[in-house]
Amino acid sequence: MTNTEIEQQTEEVVHVPVADYKMVTFSLGGKDYGVNIMDVKEIAKFSNFTYVPNTAPYVRGVYNLRGEIISIIDLRIMFNLPAAQKSVNQGENGLVLRSENGLVGVIVDSIDRVVAISSESIQPPHPIFGDINIKYISGVVEHEERLYIILDSKRIFWKEDEVSDAPEPPGTAAVEAQDSAVPAPVETGDFLAEGLAVVASFHVTGVNKVWYAQRRKDWTEQHGETQLAEPSEAADFLAPFYSPATDHLWPEAYAGAFADSLETDTSTIVNVLNPGCGAGYESYSIACALAMRYPEKQIKVWAIENDLLKVSSAPDIVVDAESAEHFAPFLTDGKRGRTFSPAIRDSILFEYGDIRNVSGLPPMDAVVMRDVVSFFPERTQERIFELIDEIVKPGGLVVLGSNEQPVNNDDLTEVVDEDFVAYRKRKDRQEPS
Repeated sequence: MTNTEIEQQTEEVVHVPVADYKMVTFSLGGKDYGVNIMDVKEIAKFSNFTYVPNTAPYVRGVYNLRGEIISIIDLRIMFNLPAAQKSVNQGENGLVLRSENGLVGVIVDSIDRVVAISSESIQPPHPIFGDINIKYISGVVEHEERLYIILDSKRIFWKEDEVSDAPEPPGTAAVEAQDSAVPAPVETGDFLAEGLAVVASFHVTGVNKVWYAQRRKDWTEQHGETQLAEPSEAADFLAPFYSPATDHLWPEAYAGAFADSLETDTSTIVNVLNPGCGAGYESYSIACALAMRYPEKQIKVWAIENDLLKVSSAPDIVVDAESAEHFAPFLTDGKRGRTFSPAIRDSILFEYGDIRNVSGLPPMDAVVMRDVVSFFPERTQERIFELIDEIVKPGGLVVLGSNEQPVNNDDLTEVVDEDFVAYRKRKDRQEPS
């Protein structure tokens, strides 16, 4: 065989892509979608799930999956796609998606099949797929004359600091800069800061560095400079960090100081955003304090929490009468004990979600997010303060944790009371639209 013939045969060799990526495919709003099969625990038919009141519209309820309670999210509603909604008893097609921290059920129009493709064939997402925010799309691929949009379930459902260290889906360019799961500690080799970030998702930044420096000094004097490797150790370290009345109703003095510090304009509605509301004690404290201070105004508390079980039980909270004595005018006798009156309950909108994804809110008279910011990576903290700056009215309050302070924001000035610390937005700023 001549050299020319060998070269011709070599040129005829075709590269055959390896089908090294499998996805479960389904339909949403008439289009084909896929999700990495490694993120799918099982295909399910959801029926008889329990409706959760006062949650975001796309939260259809909770479901008992063989003894484990999971939330049910309707992807069609989440992405503003057309959906013929059925009753909870009819059953909905869906998937159970998983991460290291839990499961979530998602409702789709129909399940198609498992498709194996080459990761090399996956193309980066493009804004042309405008039905869904591009940051939730890991890529697109054409297979057997069908175009599949591949969703990144981690970015949709899991906390940002859980996603940041995950490998990027094959063939995908990064759509949006991710926060580092472990930011650079205050000092190189600060094992305590590193341990807090890894074990407790507590990030040492300018927001809490004053408290951290003192706490670190006290801790190392007793325990030495050993790394915090266990959740129990991190919990002991963080115990003094939390604000008064965490997971309890606010004391009378604290509630009164908050209400007195609020400056409302001539509007008839007082709007307060309360991210990280937990089981609802803080939200009820806010509502009662404002109802006492402004009886002639309508109170609206937007309470947000990413723990679905907590936020679903908040509307029916039962309180100890003695601890809630200062809120007595707003209590009533329920079947299970003392609870808040319908007027107070109706003034609070409990929603499943988190501060990074809020939208469509009116300008806020106050944002109350005690001990919340520190549990986000530094770049997320910066974006949270940018969001606060956008939605808080001039003269409005920003209430952080007792051991937190805003950073890089000259528009917030400290408001100090004997029982209460907050920050007021500068009044010569234009009101958010």
